[in-house]
Amino acid sequence: MKALITGADGFIGSHLVERLLERGYDIKAFTFYNSFNTWGWLDTLPKNKLEQIEIFSGDVRDPNGVYEAMKGTEQVFHLAALIAIPFSYHSPDSYVDTNIKGTLNVLQAARKLDISKVLVTSTSEVYGTARYVPIDENHPFQGQSPYSATKIAADRLAESFYRSFNMPITIVRPFNTYGPRQSARAVIPTIITQLLRGDKEIKLGSLTPTRDFNYVKDTVNGFIEIAESDKTIGEEINIASQTEISIGELAKELIRQINPEVKIQCDEQRLRPEKSEVNRLLGSNEKIKRLTGWKPEYTFEKGLAETIEFFKHNLDKYKIDIYNI
Repeated sequence: MKALITGADGFIGSHLVERLLERGYDIKAFTFYNSFNTWGWLDTLPKNKLEQIEIFSGDVRDPNGVYEAMKGTEQVFHLAALIAIPFSYHSPDSYVDTNIKGTLNVLQAARKLDISKVLVTSTSEVYGTARYVPIDENHPFQGQSPYSATKIAADRLAESFYRSFNMPITIVRPFNTYGPRQSARAVIPTIITQLLRGDKEIKLGSLTPTRDFNYVKDTVNGFIEIAESDKTIGEEINIASQTEISIGELAKELIRQINPEVKIQCDEQRLRPEKSEVNRLLGSNEKIKRLTGWKPEYTFEKGLAETIEFFKHNLDKYKIDIYNI
């Protein structure tokens, strides 16, 4: 199976590339073109793995580039997106161009090229604050940030192509994924990097929201199980642990593991606008378990331990002295 992964240079994408290679896939990695010719996290892979990957540098906002990248492939894992919520507050146009138009470009190319399966990556943020828990795939959508609004739009475009053109499309909706290589703008790397730097106080936003955290290796296994199942076409499917923890309790656990003397300080600039904050996320994983053989393999404690170990050896790859948005 030859598969294209958009966003292959990113956090989840690079882990997905590795896992697909292990399963014998022929991989074409779509990376973001830049003048430095860097391939994001793929640059950190061993040379023997990189030699097995076909790299295509481009931009999902460009329809011709997307079409050229998808030629000769059978499956598409579409992960490329802008995802930072604070950045979406002041640059929403770029989120519309990347998340909505980029997804449209993938769908149009897939239709022309008769791709056998397209997985479009969604996010648990499309649900907004939970109206009931666990959040299943029938939960209402609510755009509480420009980011989540563009992901809702991209999902609905994907659904429209499935219904209008009978295309083999699945919407994959991971809840909060964490692990090695995650951006420092995410909460777990934010906490870990401040602790490893030796700060006496760590700066965080609101401590009361809860999240459903999933280790990245479990998330990519979910993508693959969904891709390889014949029951998932036309479906929207959560990848969730079906457990929740507050940001405050998460911070206390990481402090306990790394430096029990550290205190927590609320930083105003890290707070979302009140109506934009998603106060509770707890996902249902009943559907993915029913349609595939997936189940989480990592406990939260084991996933955190592997994540901490990664950051201990890779702090030089992060700008830990600034607030990353």
